[in-house]
Amino acid sequence: MGKRVLIVDDEKLIVKGIRFSLEQDGMQVDCAYDGEEALKLATENTYDIILLDVMLPKFTGFEVCQQIREHSAVPIIMLTAKGDDMDKILGLEYGADDYITKPFNILEVKARIKAIMRRVDSKNASEDKENLIESGDMRLDCDGKRAYIAGKEISLTAKEFELLELLMSNPNKVYSRESLLKIIWGEDYPGDVRTVDVHVRRLREKVEEKPSDPCYVHTKWGVGYYFFNVNQ
Repeated sequence: MGKRVLIVDDEKLIVKGIRFSLEQDGMQVDCAYDGEEALKLATENTYDIILLDVMLPKFTGFEVCQQIREHSAVPIIMLTAKGDDMDKILGLEYGADDYITKPFNILEVKARIKAIMRRVDSKNASEDKENLIESGDMRLDCDGKRAYIAGKEISLTAKEFELLELLMSNPNKVYSRESLLKIIWGEDYPGDVRTVDVHVRRLREKVEEKPSDPCYVHTKWGVGYYFFNVNQ
């Protein structure tokens, strides 16, 4: 599905022209003609970007921008009067990401929209990558606390997940049983290192095709455990 855009301007001909052009590029477009309507739509819906005129009935573009920023980081491009530098400065101070002066070329509007969306998509992809750990057929969703083997979710206990996440985050680093006990279970945990051995054994039974000949979670005899990243 294309990106969803909210256009806010009380000049209906301008709105109509922008809407037509963006829809030609496959975007989904909603329109508002005053500040009150803009806030209602921005609160009830999720947009990829908002084009927001400064001069609006009921609430100014600055007021709309400020209130949207209280609950959303959606990119906002302010539409300002030609040569009014103060509007540009205020718009950025109220949380706008960019501004375009009127009258404008629709090609410039589209170029600005696409540039901002590329930055946002790149940032989101980077954040998603940071929150996912992958090795071979194994994928760990660190935010959702879920583990997958060949696309199929496997059921891990909270401690099993924490153990796997720590080892996967630090491939080839050998952790002693004592250090794993302190990191995962805490300094005050009354149990002993056999707790670690039991969890490693259960973890292998769930993630390894052959637990006795592990591919991922290895033993460094006399030292401890480590994760081998098969992608390396």
